[in-house]
Amino acid sequence: MRIAQVAPLYESVPPKLYGGSERVVSYLTEELVKQGHEVTLFASGDSNTRANLQAVTTNALRLKGSCRDPLAHHVLLLEKVFQEAAEYDIVHFHIDYLHFPLSRLLKIPHVTTMHGRLDLADLEPVFMEFSDMPVVSISNSQRGPLPMANWQGTVYNGVPEDLYSFHPERGNYLAFIGRFSPEKRVDRAIEIARRADMEIRIAAKIDQTDKSYFKERIKPLLNHPLVTFVGEIGEREKDDFLGNAAALLFPIDWPEPFGLVMIEAMACGTPVIAYRHGAVPEVLRDGITGFIVDNLEDAVTAVHRVPMLNRSRCRQVFEERFSAEKMADGYLAVYRKIININQMPHLAA
Repeated sequence: MRIAQVAPLYESVPPKLYGGSERVVSYLTEELVKQGHEVTLFASGDSNTRANLQAVTTNALRLKGSCRDPLAHHVLLLEKVFQEAAEYDIVHFHIDYLHFPLSRLLKIPHVTTMHGRLDLADLEPVFMEFSDMPVVSISNSQRGPLPMANWQGTVYNGVPEDLYSFHPERGNYLAFIGRFSPEKRVDRAIEIARRADMEIRIAAKIDQTDKSYFKERIKPLLNHPLVTFVGEIGEREKDDFLGNAAALLFPIDWPEPFGLVMIEAMACGTPVIAYRHGAVPEVLRDGITGFIVDNLEDAVTAVHRVPMLNRSRCRQVFEERFSAEKMADGYLAVYRKIININQMPHLAA
């Protein structure tokens, strides 16, 4: 199958440091190539792929530092994609709804994975107008705010089985990976660790929009003797960081659409303690791959219950449910469904 993958330009594919959706695009692209498909990746020029790379910018926009208007680069991305769109059996977009008007005008088989939160009031009129645009969710809970969207399926994110190694021994610290933002609740993670009297190691990035929040609310908390801030880490450092932890803390305070770091931890054999929001109940198996909690007291209790969990079972569930191969198979089923619909004009209309 001839497949185009269209990635956002903020990070390289895969990202050098933090970056969720670009990481998923990379895993999917490489798995599709591995399975023998002819794949073209539209992304930044510093991306690394075995697919045919169509570079739209020289470097990813976030780390480049000199980008003042990222939308301008994405307009050029769209132009480049649609100039070549007829060459592919299907075009898979990962850039939210930016392409919807063009996709409606140019009758090509396409699908869009929605990687972010959808509980924003501004999105409802967009998806009401473009209810014909085929979209894929990364969890069933993600769909809730937009039931009118043209959902073609739910495909859980996946990670290559050989990317992270299984760590059979439980470590002596708690781990947190994410962004220093209000919805990620690193402050809550620190409080859990303090109450459990256990070291917490934090790997996180600071977005421009969250700098004030970090300075005023989080920075003072990092001075506690149980807290170690290791900075922003990339894929290479994650194996040891997650694998040597006793558990990953995921104390979110928002409708998380998936939570990639949860399955990365599971791939290492490390269980997850997560708050019951968004996709958490879909991703975690309570009492098997971690604990799903509703408050601070439950989270502290869960830390003390971590030794009862089987790290081998965490890895096994990851392989059964969240491998890159399983993700690619899910998308290929969606691709075939959409291609078949487009070959029947009366159904595509």
